[in-house]
Amino acid sequence: MTAEIDCAECPIRHRAVCAKCETDELETLEEIKYYRNYSAGQTICWAGDDMPFVASVVRGVSSLSQTMEDGRTQMVGLLLPSDFIGRPGRSRSPYDVVAVSDVTMCCFRRKPFEELLATTPSISERLLEMTMDELDAAREWMLILGRKTAREKIASLLTILARREASIGMAARGATVSIDLPLTREAMADYLGLTLETVSRQISALKREGVIVLDGKRRVQVPDIGRLVMETGDDMDGGMIA
Repeated sequence: MTAEIDCAECPIRHRAVCAKCETDELETLEEIKYYRNYSAGQTICWAGDDMPFVASVVRGVSSLSQTMEDGRTQMVGLLLPSDFIGRPGRSRSPYDVVAVSDVTMCCFRRKPFEELLATTPSISERLLEMTMDELDAAREWMLILGRKTAREKIASLLTILARREASIGMAARGATVSIDLPLTREAMADYLGLTLETVSRQISALKREGVIVLDGKRRVQVPDIGRLVMETGDDMDGGMIA
């Protein structure tokens, strides 16, 4: 457990499943919510596990992985702050979910949440929006893995993290954004289908050209997110899903 967070002060309030809720609806959610903390490396749930809750990621990053019959494991996604974990109507997790960094989740007991969906349109509408965004992101990730160069893959991942970190769109182009990379370079290589050497080489090239500034091993400064987006191969009006 962790200390209660007032909904009005919640860092993901404007992006989470409760983003459209009125005051009385937030009060109803308060009755069924609780918080859980997970340390980096800790398993949140295994594929096939029964999940008695659904949740929003408040802080930190988790990975979604799938294990094949021969034991090989592939990271298939990341859960960033404001992302939703769990599926109403489905009690079991389809993926292994592991905390990549220290994670705080705002959890809702599954049954009461499912009942609330039927009576609270603002929650069900927002959940549908988030599901559509997730579908778009999955399709975009197919493009990243299948067609983009190594440099474009690295830039695309950094863009996703930068936009989510700052909760910004292209209107904030030019502002410096700081990212605490949730993945090691080894994990980035696995996630992007690259070698460790290629990831290190491309990050060094982006640094050398001033697209990013490295501050230690895991902290990245993006002086101009617009310039970073140019490296993704996406057009400036469309591009990556935030």
